[in-house]
Amino acid sequence: MRRPSHSLQDLHLRRRSGLPIWASLVLRIVLAVGLIGIALGGHWIDRDGLRDNVDGHISFTDVLYFTMITVTTVGYGDIIPVTDGARMFDTFVVTPIRLFVWLIFLGTAYDFLFKRTWQRWRMAVIQRQLRGHVVIAGYGSSGDEALRELVRRNVDPASIVVVDRDEQALAHAEECGATILEGDATRDVTLQAARIDQAATLMASAGRDDTTILIVLTARRLSERVRISAVIRSDDNEALARQAGADVVINPARFAGLLLAGSTDGPNVADYLTDLAAVRGRVALRERDATPTDVGRPLRGLTTGLGVRLFRHGVCIGFDQPEAERVETGDRIVEIVRGDALT
Repeated sequence: MRRPSHSLQDLHLRRRSGLPIWASLVLRIVLAVGLIGIALGGHWIDRDGLRDNVDGHISFTDVLYFTMITVTTVGYGDIIPVTDGARMFDTFVVTPIRLFVWLIFLGTAYDFLFKRTWQRWRMAVIQRQLRGHVVIAGYGSSGDEALRELVRRNVDPASIVVVDRDEQALAHAEECGATILEGDATRDVTLQAARIDQAATLMASAGRDDTTILIVLTARRLSERVRISAVIRSDDNEALARQAGADVVINPARFAGLLLAGSTDGPNVADYLTDLAAVRGRVALRERDATPTDVGRPLRGLTTGLGVRLFRHGVCIGFDQPEAERVETGDRIVEIVRGDALT
């Protein structure tokens, strides 16, 4: 079945109201008509308290005219209240109704004109500021923990864009300081609104492997340079995610299995692995480019940490291999450092 198309103007880097636009407009119209109806009914019941300076006769048309003029303006003086009751009704009922009607009109103009103009301007400002940011597509338990870990690593929350269709999830991400975007991350326009072409990293964790892979495909087509990490729950789909363009494929069940298996060799193995993965541990893993200081040194002789792997032209080289005896320009180094080195 063909899915409905959306344009970039339909997306905003914010959380939309749960009330449909048409329902909000109808509700305001009904409220305004109801308030005017109260004023009209009161004037008609107490029509003897009004005087027409033109012909001296008060008809329903005169009452309707006087009500609309009084509610929208202060009146022209052709029809006036002459009794105390009519004047008190205009003072304590019609005047508040006039204020409420004007507030409804102004609020409607704000919501349907000024607010949307403001939102488009605000979105343009946010988009201009997005450079080298992180996009989290799918804010489930994995996305939530990824956001918290990034914040713990001193990543500016404003440089993290969370894309999801769940308003509660977006509200939680907004509380953490992240920029939020309600939309379908499998759509071109959604990722374009998140400036995927300027992003440094995309983290795709949609909860379903097929949706996650589709997000990866869409993002890779829009940007060849963005680094994509995908959470895949089925072993059979890991190869598909890599073929779709994911640079890193993470299987939570497999990682949990590794921790469980490691714990059989001793109680400290699993703790050490968890320590490496978290920024608040005593040690941490860091990946970086080789610096001029590193060039010529053996991988095990780095001054910044304990080198465990390097990647040269896409080939993984362990610390115990002959190629690791000399770091070269352009190598990518993975090292173990103190936990506080990442904060």
